Amino acid sequence: MMNVLKTEIEGLLVLEPRVFADARGYFFESFSERDFEQAVGPVHFVQDNESMSQRGVVRGLHFQRPPFAQAKLVRCVRGAVLDVAVDLRKGSPTFGRHMAVELSETNHRQLFIPKGFAHGFAVLSDVAVFQYKCDEFYHPEADGGIQLCDPTLGIDWRIPLDQAIRSEKDKQLPLLADFESPFTFNV
Repeated sequence: MMNVLKTEIEGLLVLEPRVFADARGYFFESFSERDFEQAVGPVHFVQDNESMSQRGVVRGLHFQRPPFAQAKLVRCVRGAVLDVAVDLRKGSPTFGRHMAVELSETNHRQLFIPKGFAHGFAVLSDVAVFQYKCDEFYHPEADGGIQLCDPTLGIDWRIPLDQAIRSEKDKQLPLLADFESPFTFNV
């Protein structure tokens, strides 16, 4: 079973697995469909992804446009990252607000990000291995994103952005004010 922490943004959940540790090391269930469905609701994950990045890499803020929008369950299995999700759901009382949480190999936390959010992370350790489950396959034609250094978002990435390692694609993403969200908040 896991501990589910609700956040100030509807739908974003921090999941803390129950870790069993002894002199040999530790064991925990990183995912149980039954427990996840009881805690979060029905989500059918269809693809697992993994990335490896070095200190100072910042990836994001990404999403897939409908009809290929993705819910994600993310975690860091080596090192540490600052994981960030931004609410892009039109009509949401928290539209444009973000939530940040440190995910690491030592805290074993996971973040559930429902459809309608942009997602990114900054690598805080020398190396980080990041894994995420998606409930929709990757569709390059549905790629989208917003600028991670948009001052209106007020995200403290915990690394100097002028020294951040970013992709050229990410540097070209629009500011939130110049972005027409394809997502709608459903109560």
